Amino acid sequence: MSILFAQDAGVATITLNRPDKKNAITAAMYQAMADHLRAAASDAAVRVIVITGLPGVFTAGNDVADFLQNPPQGSDSPVAQFMTQLRDAEKPVIASVTGMAIGIGTTLLLHCDLVYAAEHARFAMPFTQLGLCPEFASSLLIPRLAGYQHAADKLLFGEAFSAAEALQLGLVNKLLPAESLHQHVATQAAKLVALPAASVRATKRLMKAELAAPIKAAMEAEMEDFSRMLRGPEAREAFSAFVEKRKPDFVQFA
Repeated sequence: MSILFAQDAGVATITLNRPDKKNAITAAMYQAMADHLRAAASDAAVRVIVITGLPGVFTAGNDVADFLQNPPQGSDSPVAQFMTQLRDAEKPVIASVTGMAIGIGTTLLLHCDLVYAAEHARFAMPFTQLGLCPEFASSLLIPRLAGYQHAADKLLFGEAFSAAEALQLGLVNKLLPAESLHQHVATQAAKLVALPAASVRATKRLMKAELAAPIKAAMEAEMEDFSRMLRGPEAREAFSAFVEKRKPDFVQFA
């Protein structure tokens, strides 16, 4: 299965498991993850949620063919359901970044509470390269996290950056050797499980309260622009070039 779900000792783990496609995410995978998050939210036995990827890859982002066949349309789309569930999760969410985290793979980290990454991990938010704009409040959260200039560098160019730079920007809590990552995440999750659940949830809610409304507004504004741009000529050129394995030509567009 492309999405694995396991629950043990108070920890619900969602694992991206599509190694032949570097864990590229389809609409069906987004829906499965949204459903798992929704179930974990209502299950009193779950105290912590972990999102990770196998084997040694977090995600290469959206599956391009599936994305073009099933473009996100509004708040009911599978990707919007997933990101809304992640944004609104009351329980702590830990991301275990086992390797490359491209596009949505980086965006979703902004809505997790703790992010641990392998030292060889790579990150990218290549929206402008695809004729698109930032998604799911990344235009709000990246500048607040890293400062405007650093955010502009990452969002305007859309180029990949290292795990060390992700740590410096504040996107990641800690870097670990790949062979130590799983155990470290398990240890941190167990620590949270052992704490009073109500205290943990209240602390998370209070820390996130100030930005709750701005994040929701940013997500809605970005989705409007993203949906419009997805139908535009620049995005068509970008995706055609990707499929045809050539360099896109954006000079023709004003």
